[in-house]
Amino acid sequence: MTFYAYNPLTAPSAPVQAPFSVVAFCAGFFFAARTIFVFATARWFSVGTEPGVLAGFACAALLVIVAAFNAFGPARFFSIGCHSIPSLAWVFAYLAFAGCSLLWSASAVSSAAYWTALVSDVGTVLLLARCMHTTQLVHSLLKGFITASCALAVVALIMPAAEDLRLGDIDYFNTNQIGNLCALSLLMCILLASRNDALMRPIPWFLGITLIRSLSKSTLIALFVCLVYRMVRDPEGSRARRWLTAFTAIFLAVTFWGLFSTYFAIYTSVGNQAETLTGRTAIWAWTLDAALSRPWFGNGFDALWNIAPPFGGELFQARHAENELLQQFFAYGVCGIVLVCGVYGSLYRLFRHLPRSSTKLSLIAFVLYALVRGLAEAEPFDLLLPLWLIAALSLLAASQFSQLAPAFHEPARAAVPNTLSAC
Repeated sequence: MTFYAYNPLTAPSAPVQAPFSVVAFCAGFFFAARTIFVFATARWFSVGTEPGVLAGFACAALLVIVAAFNAFGPARFFSIGCHSIPSLAWVFAYLAFAGCSLLWSASAVSSAAYWTALVSDVGTVLLLARCMHTTQLVHSLLKGFITASCALAVVALIMPAAEDLRLGDIDYFNTNQIGNLCALSLLMCILLASRNDALMRPIPWFLGITLIRSLSKSTLIALFVCLVYRMVRDPEGSRARRWLTAFTAIFLAVTFWGLFSTYFAIYTSVGNQAETLTGRTAIWAWTLDAALSRPWFGNGFDALWNIAPPFGGELFQARHAENELLQQFFAYGVCGIVLVCGVYGSLYRLFRHLPRSSTKLSLIAFVLYALVRGLAEAEPFDLLLPLWLIAALSLLAASQFSQLAPAFHEPARAAVPNTLSAC
């Protein structure tokens, strides 16, 4: 597959303030907003879950059609083969194997629609990359995602809290989804700020407070690790900024200490199968045993939902394995482990070869976030770091090499680390 990247020889250099793309903004907005579609149709409109699912599919199809129309026209962009960006090649391989696994999966026929939605997400990003500057595309995508996350955070704060004090609806819009939206948006805010395109200061604060209020444990820990990593390694960070960050963290911890202590008491006494470590251990044990029965190619796309029995006295129905590596092993066997390691490994390697800067650290933080959170979380269809976001960040990192070497067809192409020489 071929996509297109910015050519500094035939187009003007990118300004500090990236130009805005309405289509890319809408795409990013949709990627976050669809999280609440099923909740809205089931709880607000009382018409069931199917309309929410269908609305998500329809919006994804509309976006890819609009992106395809935008891809036509005069090109100021030159082609780069998939082998030039290994992380993209691994994304294609992951999607291809997931699609093939539908042939032996125990999932319903409708699960193919979820796989098609994954393909359309990545396709939307790559089609938009053909018709606009990479900076314009990625910045607009991230701003759309952040805007939708802020809107959903308002909804989450307005909703009645659960019995255990956490935000969200456990069935359709749970606390881990809310926390993940806020955490990813915070990492996006940090990335934009490192590229001199910072958003209004209240936005990161609002997202951070909503994340803390969500009480999503794995998400909070993962984001904390990322922030510590970036603060320690940032070559542009002053000692005063580090002290200010530390005091801010202490202040927030003291402010929410009463909430934390109350939740911990509930968590240790009446936590359900989805929340406690004991409950997740049972899910891990069953998933590993089931995965070992089909170790090479796995049970297929979205199979766990149809195979796993209810867990615990609450008869909790696991949607995924509560661990990303275990989830990929169950779904795709050893091939799944190779694919997920290839995706994250190639993405990290691409980021690692960038010149040392705040942008480089901000990009690596996304990979670190997914790896840490993946110890206790997973997604039923996608990776914890969404495939569309991996594609966008890969394009952004590759554009940095093109700026370092204008004649990107030869010198810069060699500069991009290539781990798939036989792609």
